[in-house]
Amino acid sequence: MDRGKAYENYHEKKEHTTVEFPYNTYLCTIPLDFLEVPFHWHEEAELIVIKKGKGVVLVDLCPYEVAAGDIVFVLPGQLHAIRQRGGCVMEYENILFRSELLEGSGVDLCSSHFLQPLFSGLVNFSPYIGEHCTYYETVSGCIAQIDSVCSRRPFGYQIAVKGFLFQLLFALLTNHTMIQETGSQTGHRKALEKVKLVLAYVQRHYGRAISIEEISGVCHYSKSHFMKFFKEAMGVGFIQYLNDYRLGIASQRLLSGQEGILEVAGSCGFENLSYFNRLFKRKYGMSPGQFRNQYVSRKDNRL
Repeated sequence: MDRGKAYENYHEKKEHTTVEFPYNTYLCTIPLDFLEVPFHWHEEAELIVIKKGKGVVLVDLCPYEVAAGDIVFVLPGQLHAIRQRGGCVMEYENILFRSELLEGSGVDLCSSHFLQPLFSGLVNFSPYIGEHCTYYETVSGCIAQIDSVCSRRPFGYQIAVKGFLFQLLFALLTNHTMIQETGSQTGHRKALEKVKLVLAYVQRHYGRAISIEEISGVCHYSKSHFMKFFKEAMGVGFIQYLNDYRLGIASQRLLSGQEGILEVAGSCGFENLSYFNRLFKRKYGMSPGQFRNQYVSRKDNRL
C-alpha cells in the first residue's frame, strides 16, 4: 500500500471489499504502519477492534479513548480517525463490510425496518463498545467467531460470517432505540457535511497555497464565519489543520525513502524549506532526516 495515497484518502473511493462478498478484515499498528489515520469516511461499515495497547478513535469529531478489548463501530459515511495516546503502540483489527452483504433484495422487512435505519444513523447508540456495555460479551463473541472462521475458511464460511454479523447487529438493536432527529442533531449533521467538503478540498489541493478566502468559499461562508466554524468543529484553526495535514503526508512520504526532503516539502505545499523543517521538528520532535532514519530503522527491526 502506498503510504502517501493511503493517508490522503478522506473519502475513500477504493474498494475495501469485493462485489461478490463485500467483507474484509486486516490488522494495523499505530504508529508502526501509520503514525496516525486522519479523518476520512467510506461507504463500508467498520468495526475497529483493539487488540493490544491503547489509543484514541474519533467518530464524527468525538474522541473515544480505547484500550485492548474495546470495540468501535463506525457507520457508513461517518468521519473517523485513529491516533496515538500517550505515545503508546496500539494494534487493532479493521473489519469492513457493506450493508448490501446483509440486506435482501426486493421487499425485505429486516432491511427496511432494522438494517437501513441502523446504517442511516437512526438508531441511538454510542460507537464505543466497552466491557461496561451489557451487550459487550455478545458483540466481542461474534467478532471472535468471525475471526476464527475467517482464519480457517471452511467451505461456506461466508454464510457463518453473515450469521455472526446478524447476531452482532441484533445485540445492538435490542439494546437501543430508534430516534427522531432533533433540530440540534440536524444542525450537527449539516456541520459535518460542511467539514467533509473542506477536508475533501484540502485533500485535492494541499500541494499548493490555499487562502482563507478560497476555502471559506467552499462552505459559502464569509472568512470570519468560516474561521469560527472550523475552529469550533475541529478544535484547531484551519491554518494549523492544513499544516498538520501536509506534515502528515510529508511524514509518510519520508518513510517511503523514495524522495528527497526538499522534494517532499515542495510537493506537500511548503515552499520554504526552513519553515517546513521548523514545523516538522515542532510536530515530531526531530528533523525530517532524523525522522526518516529512526522510523525506517524501527520498521527494519520489526521485520
